[in-house]
Amino acid sequence: MTARAVLAIALVLTALPAFAQAPVKPPSTLTVTGEGSVSAAPDLAEIDGGVTAEAKTAREASETAAKAMAEVVRALKAAGIADKDIRTTRISLFPQSAPARSPQPAQITGYRAANHVRVSVRDLARAAMVLDTMLAAGANEIGNIGFLIAEPSPPLDLARAAAIADARRKAEVYAKAAGVTLGSPLSISEEGSAPPLIQMRRMAVGAAAAPTPVEPGELTLRINVSVTYEIKAP
Repeated sequence: MTARAVLAIALVLTALPAFAQAPVKPPSTLTVTGEGSVSAAPDLAEIDGGVTAEAKTAREASETAAKAMAEVVRALKAAGIADKDIRTTRISLFPQSAPARSPQPAQITGYRAANHVRVSVRDLARAAMVLDTMLAAGANEIGNIGFLIAEPSPPLDLARAAAIADARRKAEVYAKAAGVTLGSPLSISEEGSAPPLIQMRRMAVGAAAAPTPVEPGELTLRINVSVTYEIKAP
């Protein structure tokens, strides 16, 4: 091998690390957010309710609440509510005390037991009937009544498409104003958005002497996205 060839090889080997370490310029980017929303009627109601009982002993209070709750559940099933749509959400037992008089400590005067269930009503036209059935069977506490969409994916997908379109519209406005060319999206991320739940107020005992009006209204599902686009000089 000639001296000239050896010198050429040495020069190439010396230059290789420089080429390998040459920094790659990241693309210029533009990040925008987009929002999409879709309104839809709920198709599922969830009713929280149950029984509370007070007695001198813990056992008596607990048994009274359990028996009353059994009647409520029996009435719900007789009204056509499936077993899978009745779920126990709370069983509690607490002592009741008289006001303390210093220096004597508070004295336990009895016990308060509670037994609650959550009922899923898949036919909203029957929601008022289910509520009245619970009260007629002995429920003396009704919590929130919530309305939601059983399968939210289809309307949420429409909201996602609207959110992407909104992000693209904003990006085009910014790119035009900045005098750059808008490229393809490099990343898309969706911000968390739980399906909405409409809730009614807690009902007082005895509020259902007349048929209970129930109006489910309409839900608005929202999706927010963050999109990063590549931009180039014209």
